[in-house]
Amino acid sequence: MKFPKKNKPQKFEGYAWVLDFFYNLKGDPIVQGLGEEQFLLMEMTPKSDDISLGERVYIGKGKRDKIDHVNRMIKYEQLTGTAKTELIYNIMNAVQQQEERFIRFFNEAPPITTRLHSLELLPEIKHKLMWKILEEREKEKFKNFEDFKNRVGRDPIKILAKRIEKELSDEKKDKYYLFVKWKRGIVLDEDTMTFYVKE
Repeated sequence: MKFPKKNKPQKFEGYAWVLDFFYNLKGDPIVQGLGEEQFLLMEMTPKSDDISLGERVYIGKGKRDKIDHVNRMIKYEQLTGTAKTELIYNIMNAVQQQEERFIRFFNEAPPITTRLHSLELLPEIKHKLMWKILEEREKEKFKNFEDFKNRVGRDPIKILAKRIEKELSDEKKDKYYLFVKWKRGIVLDEDTMTFYVKE
């Protein structure tokens, strides 16, 4: 199978989840956060110290209550120990906020090759469970996370969060990226449910 090369314009994050809050060596307040949609890791400057771990903060255009500005994008290795610990829980929060998006993934996820299905990239989903998901969605599309959990017997939020964390933290540069679109590799276009090579 050939994967076309494609460069999609970067979407802006509207919300971020607070992974850590601390003061740097200069005494400036710093927030490390996770973008809700693109899962960008970022360093931000808060307006005050009235901010909590696990808090969902607005970082889009217009008036921002808690965040003054985004300083820069960072890599997983640059996260503090606290931020790394908090990451999986905040990914779960972000996934929960986008139930429709991720249920669509389970309902429409395509094969990558004749021997590998994109569902098999998810933790806990081996060949047998993949076929169960495919059979269930053929009978009737999954309505929501609860419906998926009842019919498949697995927590979809945890499965998705573990995969996203792996894509963020994998130093070996995973070949396939289902949700972390800003990394290089073979990326899933969720609009068309097809894979393409990102340069």
